[in-house]
Parts: sequence; C-alpha cells; structure tokens
Amino acid sequence: MQTVIDDLVEEAERQLRDQAWTPTQADRTLAAQAATRLYAAVGTPQSQEVLSDVDRLARLREALAALAIALAHVHGRLAWFLGAAVTALTPVLHWRALPPEDGPTFGAVQPTPQQYAEAEAAVRRLRSALAGIATV
Repeated sequence: MQTVIDDLVEEAERQLRDQAWTPTQADRTLAAQAATRLYAAVGTPQSQEVLSDVDRLARLREALAALAIALAHVHGRLAWFLGAAVTALTPVLHWRALPPEDGPTFGAVQPTPQQYAEAEAAVRRLRSALAGIATV
C-alpha cells in the first residue's frame, strides 16, 4: 500500500514540477481541506499507536471517507490523483478490528500491527502531498 502511494505521490510531484499539471485555485483549496481532514483522522505515529485497533481502523476509514468526499467535488488531475489514492487504500475496507463472532465475516480480515502502521504512513504521505499541492 505504501509503495503504491509513494509512486502516486512521486508521479504527482513530477507532473507539478514539469508543469504538466497546474492546479487551479479550487484544486488548491480542496487539497488543503483534504490534507487537514487526513491529519485529523490519522495524526502522528505516536498518537495512533496508543489507540485500540478499533479506533485505528475507524480513523483509517475516516481518512478514506475524507478522500472520497474530496474526490466527489473535483475533476481533472486532482480527481485522478485522489481516485488512485482511494484505490490504493481499499484494503482498509476489508479489515476488521474485532474477532469474528459466531459466523462469517464477509471476507474481512484482521490486519497486523505492521499493516496498520503502513496504512497510516501512507495516509500521512498523502496528507503531505495534498498540503504541497495546496501551496503550488
């Protein structure tokens, strides 16, 4: 997940640097808002590590929701960037924090602590990239 996000961010940074992508003021505003929401959902590694698995998963889902909401309000390259970011983070949607009760889990699996940390790091990388887009 983190590798996909790193590649995605690198591509966006290259497009911005090469001036293949010039964000509009609306894009910059939306990127800043999304960055703020991502930080609110997944703050620092230290703040996440003290949370229960249920809370960590809830915050990762909040981050996905923030990206999806931003995606709904934009077109063009920023929409493509956000769409790819959401797609990269979709494994989070198949995670469960609670043990299965007496029955199927609809394919949900419990992630490892490393998977939580990787997903949170990917969200932080996205937050940083969106903050950068906001200031271009």
